[in-house]
Amino acid sequence: MHELKAIAIAAMASMSLLASPAAAAGDDASKPIAVPAPAPATAPPSPGSSSAWSAEVAPNKGDGLTLTDQQAQLVHKVSDYFSGIDTLQGNFVQTGADNKRMRGKFYVMRPGRFRFDYARPSRQVVVSDGRYLAIQDHDLNNEDRVSLDDTPFRLLLRKDVDLVRDAKIMEVQESSDMLVVGLIDKNPDTPGQIKLFLSTKPALELKEWVTKDAQGLDTRVQVSDLTKSGEIDAALFKIQSMGRPMSMP
Repeated sequence: MHELKAIAIAAMASMSLLASPAAAAGDDASKPIAVPAPAPATAPPSPGSSSAWSAEVAPNKGDGLTLTDQQAQLVHKVSDYFSGIDTLQGNFVQTGADNKRMRGKFYVMRPGRFRFDYARPSRQVVVSDGRYLAIQDHDLNNEDRVSLDDTPFRLLLRKDVDLVRDAKIMEVQESSDMLVVGLIDKNPDTPGQIKLFLSTKPALELKEWVTKDAQGLDTRVQVSDLTKSGEIDAALFKIQSMGRPMSMP
């Protein structure tokens, strides 16, 4: 479980996320410019961990950038993108600091709900019902549960997304086809560092995010084949008690 706890948290939604075949996102999932490879782990993470989800992430440091008008406009564009999502689903590839890859399918229903189903042989599920985020390993019959407000994803999945208002912006980069925004929560009680990568052509679209754990190790989640505003069964976001059969979409 520590490996899952060690991809924001990460909750994307999240961050097959399905226990279906991992035709999901391939190894050639699009990689944004200027993204450093994950730093090698000093010690291999324990099975089942991923810094993307738990609140066990690097402490909030720094006061953030004093945004120029242009930078503020770019951050508002990112806020508007997330505010405009009612539902979102697609495939993901998660890469830990040890370069281990896991993949699957994910589902998001704003505000606050998401589900990541990891493709077999994993039987791990990360699900948020809007209040709590549960990290479940159905092989080990083990669960960790935290408040969604204790993860960086609360900023992106709340009803009214305003990153300029609610986050310290640590980085803003723009190229001809990519927008990168790094942020931490302004709330000192909510740990978490997350960096978002969005393509800008032909339209703004989330491509990946990177979260950093307390040891400074990165977990990257790349997403592909995104569908916005499709129908998603709300029952997917119910946190089932461990020991019961998983309901698969």
